[in-house]
Amino acid sequence: MKALILNSGLGKRMEELTADRPKCMVEIVPGIAAVDLQVQKLLSCGIRDIVMTTGPFADFLEAHLTERYPEARITYFNNPVYDKTNYIYSIYLAREALRDEDIVLMHGDLAFETKVLRTVLGSKTSVMTVDSTLPLPEKDFKAVLDGEKVVKVGVEFFENAVEAQPLYLLKKEDWNAWLARIVSFCEAGNTSVYAENALNEIADGLNIRKLDLQGQFCAEVDNKDDLENFRAHFDLLQ
Repeated sequence: MKALILNSGLGKRMEELTADRPKCMVEIVPGIAAVDLQVQKLLSCGIRDIVMTTGPFADFLEAHLTERYPEARITYFNNPVYDKTNYIYSIYLAREALRDEDIVLMHGDLAFETKVLRTVLGSKTSVMTVDSTLPLPEKDFKAVLDGEKVVKVGVEFFENAVEAQPLYLLKKEDWNAWLARIVSFCEAGNTSVYAENALNEIADGLNIRKLDLQGQFCAEVDNKDDLENFRAHFDLLQ
């Protein structure tokens, strides 16, 4: 199994905090950023092979991780047009390192409890994390469900939907199908959409199930308010 961590975004909503570093390197507490927590948790769960997409300040991120986590086997893929494309294109650039593998996929600004990752990794089917105890966000990801099955993911869905976070376990068969559709999108020039737009075209034929966290902490840091929420929950995230 490999981890795929998506870190090619600009992080504009973090304002001056991302003026000299990628969003995943904004410190939650002194010396510890979201990317540190992710890599630490992956290593503690036995995942050492990590594919990481990068955008701005890639050298800064790579130097930090190389020094701090020499035991991790991280392969980097830089998206040189990060300001003109979405992460679907970053995945496309990394595609040859991602074929025919079970994949745990996460956005680089995501923080979660260790037990959340262990539950995800222990799933016997492909899963996406959701939380039925939270209200539907206006602008963030929601998953449309058909029973236990995830059939759509996006910001625009509200009917039959639950709050969702971009933390997935994707079994090889499901991931290969999604990756193939990502490749088709990008080679057709559709590089500014979410990777989930490609997923939505084939999700009915896949077996991605909901993993309902029911209040366990898992959230993205998109802005300064989110950062304060992270800091308030830091004891849970270690």
